[in-house]
Amino acid sequence: MINYLNFFFYDIYPYLCGTVFILGSWLRYDYGQYTWRAGSSQMLDKKGMTLASNLFHIGIIGIFFGHLFGMLTPHWAYAWFLPMATKQLMAMWLGGICGVLTLVGGLMLLYRRLTNTRVRASSSTADILILALLMIQCALGLLTIPFSAQFMDGSEMLKLVDWAQAVVTFQGGAATYLDGVAFVYRVHLVLGMTLFLLFPFTRLVHMWSAPVEYFTRRYQIVKSRR
Repeated sequence: MINYLNFFFYDIYPYLCGTVFILGSWLRYDYGQYTWRAGSSQMLDKKGMTLASNLFHIGIIGIFFGHLFGMLTPHWAYAWFLPMATKQLMAMWLGGICGVLTLVGGLMLLYRRLTNTRVRASSSTADILILALLMIQCALGLLTIPFSAQFMDGSEMLKLVDWAQAVVTFQGGAATYLDGVAFVYRVHLVLGMTLFLLFPFTRLVHMWSAPVEYFTRRYQIVKSRR
């Protein structure tokens, strides 16, 4: 039974979540563009919003790119100037700082969403659920730091990196790379993939809408100087 669950969650589940993530986002963009928005509640009440939002977004952007490049960059690309032990130390410090920023800012936003009458009235169940799950995921990420500290040679991190790269390169038996890793890592991975599964059905889709065209659009005259 354990072997079956291990195979399902770390060999099959990543592709299930990835498929829903891509196709779900695409279909929502095509058929639900009026729901494709961040749904900001800043206009309802600005008190504490600026600090909480900035902490949350700065932290989560750092975590996202840290995981993206840290997990998916092949080891040979940086091994000649960045030893695995040094990479792990950087990940622990920088990831820890970003994690604390995200957790503090996110908890402030969650508290505001639950206790502010106007904001609560405009919040859906999905809004509260996804923010709560993000906070749990962030807390789990911070809890992995003490376990990483027990393997300062980077061997534990290398298992996670090998698993992630095996998944994105469609290699079979990716779950075997996680043999021996602490349970908290496994829960962190499953919840992380579940967030991708839920992504198309929440306000997180606004992450796709980076304002890239803003920098190349033609100059617009709003009011003539005359």
